[in-house]
Amino acid sequence: MTVLPDADALETALGEAERRGEVAERRRGLLLALPSFAYMVLFFAVPLVIVLVYSFATRTSSGSTALSDWNLEAYRKLGEPIVRNVVIRSVVLALITTVLCLVIAYPFAYFCATRSATVRNLLLVAVMIPFWTNFLVRNYAWRLLLSSGGPISSFTESIGLGPTEILFTKTAVVIGLVYAYLPFMILPLFASIDRLDWRLVEASRDLYASGPASFRKVVLPLTMPGVIAGSILVFVPSMGAYVTPELLGGGKETLLGSYIVTQFLTARNWPVGASLSFVLMAVMLVSTIIYFRAGGKNL
Repeated sequence: MTVLPDADALETALGEAERRGEVAERRRGLLLALPSFAYMVLFFAVPLVIVLVYSFATRTSSGSTALSDWNLEAYRKLGEPIVRNVVIRSVVLALITTVLCLVIAYPFAYFCATRSATVRNLLLVAVMIPFWTNFLVRNYAWRLLLSSGGPISSFTESIGLGPTEILFTKTAVVIGLVYAYLPFMILPLFASIDRLDWRLVEASRDLYASGPASFRKVVLPLTMPGVIAGSILVFVPSMGAYVTPELLGGGKETLLGSYIVTQFLTARNWPVGASLSFVLMAVMLVSTIIYFRAGGKNL
């Protein structure tokens, strides 16, 4: 006579086997992710902790840094007028760069997302091409283009407008920043527009909405995650940019990145430089969290 197993015992055994399988799967996932965790700890967490420690240190009269006497003096100095002016100047420049990138990128991303697959791929490759060239080389190329003897100045002089003096101005810095960070605005916008349900736009037109009204009421709200993500990806690095303002702006106006470098290399005030760097990194982390919550999960 065959004895059938008890139903409760069978259910318990199946549940236990399923739990063991889940535990084994989590262990395998942890082992696979271990190199990434080690990389993040070594090249991100450890330097961040070092910067945080130095931000509480004390600068001695000889210019050295004493780690034994921890205090908040470096953070208090961030409220001084000179630092506030540098931050305000950097924020304004980053806002201008972000707005210009958005104005340029949205029509391009919209056009790209509504083309055929072949044209779309070609346009995306064109957007990615600048990343194949070293960032420093690209800035030197713009320095040559915007110089008084460069192609732009020669062209305006040949048509009777006289030579142009763009290099070492705010305009040159904005041009360089927009060129550098424009792809970071285009790609999130393209991903957001590409996933747009165009039936909603057709429905709005069927309800006698005009083209601008359909864009304002349907397209723009649905693509807002891409706008938010792109704005964050452009604004944050623009605020802390160093290479472009130095090469194209000539260092005439101190911005946030230049001020941090000056504190480390010239003034030898490591605590102030570390505190400002840590605050800037904290802004980046908060912006990244906002990106993943508001935009990244929909892209």
